[in-house]
Amino acid sequence: MMGSMNRRTFLKKGTAAAGGMIAAPAFIRNLVSDSPNERINVAVVGISGERPRVRGIPRGRGMRHILGYAQCPNVRVTAVCDVDERLFPAAVKETEKLYGTSPKTVIDYRELLDDSDIDVVSLATPNHWHALQTIWACQAGKDVYCEKPVSHNISEGRKMVQAANKYERVVLAGMTRRFDRAVHKGVQLLHKGKLGTPYMAKSIIYAYRESIGKTPDSSIPEGVHWDKFLGPAPYRPFNKNRFLYNWHWMWDTGNGDIANLGIYELDVARWALEKETHPVSVHSSGGVYGRDSDRETPNVLTTHYEYEDGMLLQSEVRSLYTNYEGGSPRTTIIYTDEGWMEINGGGYRAYVGREEKPAFSLSADDVPEDETINGWQEFIDCIRYRNIDSFRNNIIEGHRSAALCHLANISHRTGRKLQFDPDTEKFVNDPEANGYLYREYRAPYLMPETI
Repeated sequence: MMGSMNRRTFLKKGTAAAGGMIAAPAFIRNLVSDSPNERINVAVVGISGERPRVRGIPRGRGMRHILGYAQCPNVRVTAVCDVDERLFPAAVKETEKLYGTSPKTVIDYRELLDDSDIDVVSLATPNHWHALQTIWACQAGKDVYCEKPVSHNISEGRKMVQAANKYERVVLAGMTRRFDRAVHKGVQLLHKGKLGTPYMAKSIIYAYRESIGKTPDSSIPEGVHWDKFLGPAPYRPFNKNRFLYNWHWMWDTGNGDIANLGIYELDVARWALEKETHPVSVHSSGGVYGRDSDRETPNVLTTHYEYEDGMLLQSEVRSLYTNYEGGSPRTTIIYTDEGWMEINGGGYRAYVGREEKPAFSLSADDVPEDETINGWQEFIDCIRYRNIDSFRNNIIEGHRSAALCHLANISHRTGRKLQFDPDTEKFVNDPEANGYLYREYRAPYLMPETI
């Protein structure tokens, strides 16, 4: 256990502070593991449901986490955590099959913070939980894998960066395109100037979504701990359209498809353009088209960003029918003064001038096996050797790319073009827009006053 502070003490101290704010654990573990050869114990948080397998591979992000760590020597998933007890049997069965041991099952995430045997928390939880769970974990001396987007709003992202830096924790942002070797080689080609100087990038996400329809509130299903699911979000009666995957489409808990799938391509675009700052303006338009449903976030959203040096970034997210411009439903296109490059999960193709055949190309299938990147192993290696600064998917990268999604949504919700100050991370002379940079937290799930 964590020093002399058990879970009961941890919760009692938290609810007594700041009118119910849950405080950080008093005991902080040693910041460097005793030996890089030690076994690393992982708790997977958010099982994501027992969905049909695809080619034998479990679906749902949490189940993918359980599978991912099984590729890493001397790593074991020792706990699975979810607010839906109905999901435990499938997660336990999968873990037993992969690791040969049975994980403990946990409903309340805060119990994991007291467990000194757990080294890593791997978060596949809804967006509105990411910041609190990451910050608490850093304060408890644990390293973190946090799914994309790392935050539910821009203020949270900055606090997550502060927590990772202060407690010297490895915090991975789950933007998996950076672990795609073909994508990596395409970006390297651009950075070497082989295609001239970029001036614009466009990220494209086409993901058809059926309507979620309209569903009345209902009683909480047995085994579901609804209050713990809502956490810092406002309390609302149980509704299946606010639970499981559909939480993505509700502002209290999700950020729409731009932050669900669009962030992958926006991250590649920002990476390719070598942008280590925020844009200075953003203008989005869109809405919910062709659907009469409970959905709140747009199913069509087009966004135009501009950086201080004039470089442009565009994003297009559509959840209706499409003709797949560029030949792929998920693509990043980089435009340069000498040509253009298309990058996606299948590889890259680069064209010079008016040539119809690519001057450079690489299929993901042609990447030698010994050159592939195992993102799970890279994360574990970073934990073992504490090479935090060299990690390609660190929390600051996650914050910058998540901010692009938040900026787009705020422009959409305010209905206008916005000017943004990258240094202060606030909008210029716009109180309404700045109101979306934060959220109100529901007690006792409050953001710590001191990170």
